[in-house]
Amino acid sequence: MEKEKEQAIVAKVLVTDEAAALILKLKAQHGALMFHQSGGCCDGSAPMCFPAGEFRVGDQDVYLGHIATTPFYIGAAQYELWKHTQLTIDIVPGRGAGFSLESPEGFRFLTRSRPFKEEELAILGLLST
Repeated sequence: MEKEKEQAIVAKVLVTDEAAALILKLKAQHGALMFHQSGGCCDGSAPMCFPAGEFRVGDQDVYLGHIATTPFYIGAAQYELWKHTQLTIDIVPGRGAGFSLESPEGFRFLTRSRPFKEEELAILGLLST
């Protein structure tokens, strides 16, 4: 139980205030939402925002947590590459390529990351020996 509490303290995904405000605006327009972190191809590695249920989450997706009360998932292959980093979802001006809901708003979601510290990796059970 104590390990679960520690893991909850170390968030795998965060959101900036600006991105959270845009998420709230999109929720008012579209209802419940969800995010999926793309792993490449057409969308590059952009976080994509969809109406809840519009994107099918499967066995190959990893739940990272909630941002602005919205669930956030990442593909398993991409998670393996990024599991040692904390993701922060931000926005920048411009339109991204893809079907993400923020496109008409003149912004696009962007993923920033930082490597977890050794003690954070230990709490998350990701410290390699």
